[in-house]
Amino acid sequence: MNSHPDIAVKELVLIGGGHSHVGLLKMFAMNPLPGLRITMLASDIHTPYSGMLPGFIAGQYSYDDVHLDLRPLAEFAHCRLFHSRVTGIDPVQQLVYSSNRPVLRYDLLSINIGSTPDDFNIPGVREYAIPVKPVNTFIIQLEELIHRALHDTEFQHVTVVGGGASGVELIMAVQFRLQQELARQHSSKQMSYTLVTADSRLLPSHNASVQQRIKSLFKERGISLLTGTFISDIRTTGARQRRVMNCRNGQALEADAVMWCTTASTPSWPGGAGLAVDERGFILVNDYLQSTSFENIFAAGDIASMVNFPRPKSGVYAVRQGPPLFKNLCRFIEQKSLSAYRPQKHFLSLLNCADKTAVASRGPFAFQGAWVWQYKNWIDLRFMAQFKDFPDMSDTLSIEINSNMVADDVLLRLKEIPMRCGGCGAKVGSSILNRVLLRLQDGSTAADAFGVVIGLEQSDDAAVIEVPEGQLLVQSLDYFKTFLNDPFLLGKIAANHALGDLYAMGATPHSALALVTLPYAPEKIIEQELFQLMSGALEVLQASEMQLLGGHTGEGAEMAFGLSVNGFVNKTAMMTKSGLQPGQLLILTKPLGTGVLLAANMRMKSKGRWVDKAIDSMLVSSHQASVIFKHYNVQACTDITGFGLLGHLVEMLKASAVGVNLDLSSLPVLEGAVAMIKQGIFSSLQDENFRLKHIIANIDRYSENSHYPLLFDPQTAGGLLAGIDRNKAQDCLQQLKDAGYYQAQIIGEIKALDGSEFLVSLTG
Repeated sequence: MNSHPDIAVKELVLIGGGHSHVGLLKMFAMNPLPGLRITMLASDIHTPYSGMLPGFIAGQYSYDDVHLDLRPLAEFAHCRLFHSRVTGIDPVQQLVYSSNRPVLRYDLLSINIGSTPDDFNIPGVREYAIPVKPVNTFIIQLEELIHRALHDTEFQHVTVVGGGASGVELIMAVQFRLQQELARQHSSKQMSYTLVTADSRLLPSHNASVQQRIKSLFKERGISLLTGTFISDIRTTGARQRRVMNCRNGQALEADAVMWCTTASTPSWPGGAGLAVDERGFILVNDYLQSTSFENIFAAGDIASMVNFPRPKSGVYAVRQGPPLFKNLCRFIEQKSLSAYRPQKHFLSLLNCADKTAVASRGPFAFQGAWVWQYKNWIDLRFMAQFKDFPDMSDTLSIEINSNMVADDVLLRLKEIPMRCGGCGAKVGSSILNRVLLRLQDGSTAADAFGVVIGLEQSDDAAVIEVPEGQLLVQSLDYFKTFLNDPFLLGKIAANHALGDLYAMGATPHSALALVTLPYAPEKIIEQELFQLMSGALEVLQASEMQLLGGHTGEGAEMAFGLSVNGFVNKTAMMTKSGLQPGQLLILTKPLGTGVLLAANMRMKSKGRWVDKAIDSMLVSSHQASVIFKHYNVQACTDITGFGLLGHLVEMLKASAVGVNLDLSSLPVLEGAVAMIKQGIFSSLQDENFRLKHIIANIDRYSENSHYPLLFDPQTAGGLLAGIDRNKAQDCLQQLKDAGYYQAQIIGEIKALDGSEFLVSLTG
């Protein structure tokens, strides 16, 4: 099987990580389309599988059991995954706008963002009800509800609004979960539960047998049912803020918590962008799952409304739309005729009754029992297994790009790639650079900055900087190949990584030069990639009040990025690696583990939320930490990067002629790092760093400690490590935590050398 080619000629952007798109990614992984680059924007990295959510609420499954982890799936499919919420699109200019990153261009767009419960513009719903979607927010609120039920004696009544399948499963699951939790506490507390629906019938889309079976279960479990009851507003009353639901029929219902699980609604941006939508705002699509208004936009799942085959919103339809969506996206981009899709009218419906029984129905038939739940469980687990434990992919490369995807002149240039020039002939064209620079400029120029004599706006071949009187010029350079499939984040992290050297010396950043390598592609794709990358870097540089003075951009086999950074420091205020004194304590400002987690991510073994937390850590600037250390007159400081904690610490120890007692138990560690190490996953630089083990005095005693391998783990944009006087350490540590370095820790104590060759002794 060929891996995804590095050469991109067309851009497919996927908005949302819904059921249709996860199936789509799996199919692209197994059947890659040469020349097509795929990018997914998802508001959640862990996307819930709706079929198992009631089981999760009831306690039958864990969080990971019921969530599809998009990050390893995206790695498997060679898809760029951007963790971002889309706020709008421009279908004419073919642009996607999102909440936290630059605009993104596409050739082909697919939308699968699901839906949320409709609040019908009822006053008080958004303020006082708990919507079942978005699921991640619902899970947090569910845990708060469970906590209140267990610890607040007056919390006694839960109401669910919505009489469809989701509402029915929700109230049975919540009741079962709370009963189980109360029983574990040996509590005699009795809760009450009510389901309210505006419809005259419960489960209106199911047959009469299913409706009767669920009513019988409600009666057996003491769940009250109110049909034909439309809530007109929700308010609160009393000091306890109990919810009061005023109804059109004159009733006033009270509850301690209201959970909202009504019919589906959609965000406003599809219709606002000019896409054809139905009366409820869902995107109108034809038999090919193609927008009826823009032929290069497709939609599937809850967000889509098929003109010729209207169907209820259900995860079953979303899952089954994955294969035809994949087929038509491929056929469209290769300029082939599309294939019509006709959804089935009926499907097997399986309602989880929370007690490991279920009710099944199809058409007029219905079944009930434990065996139905076991069958449902088998179906769900089999579905989820498709998206875990991906096989290794071959490293071979195919450039057999379909000629319909790209113009003849571009295709000819692609075939000439093996003969493309090196040296200066590999530079990216000046027209691309000029366009990107114009998009990045905000009206200011490098010449406006203090000390910049010649900068980016001049055509000279080098920048000229005037060093302020009494200051020293501090310079550093960092450069590495891409380790994330998101160029915007890569630019931000690389800038933070480079600036760490300046902050470790107490310097004030001033300016930077960029060095970029981009894989060959048509101009529009190179420009988009360069804009994303430099937007991320520039965001960090501007936050540090730095100027980008210029740089060099060239072609290569894969993306790589680096910065040469300049800063100024007063000689008397400079921090160096020397100056550690016996009795001082060591403070580390950031957790360890980025190396192993990035390695695990490349192998599709890490959980998406672990990688996200690693990314969040890498995005934290060390600026404030440097300021705080200088406030406490720190003399010795370094940043932790490629040589790992031990490698950089040893440099400090040798420069200061001291040793250290290092406490393994106090090391701050990113979630998931230890779990990946236990699976035998390490960064490729780990073995090189491991050669320093000979300077550890008591290695035999601690080599099996779970934190021991992290001493050698190479860090990207790691924290600062500083020695500080014992009487100042706790105050300094608290200031660091107050400044946002929440995992900063005191990790060791400096000691005088005892004449042995060992510099490090481990404790913990």
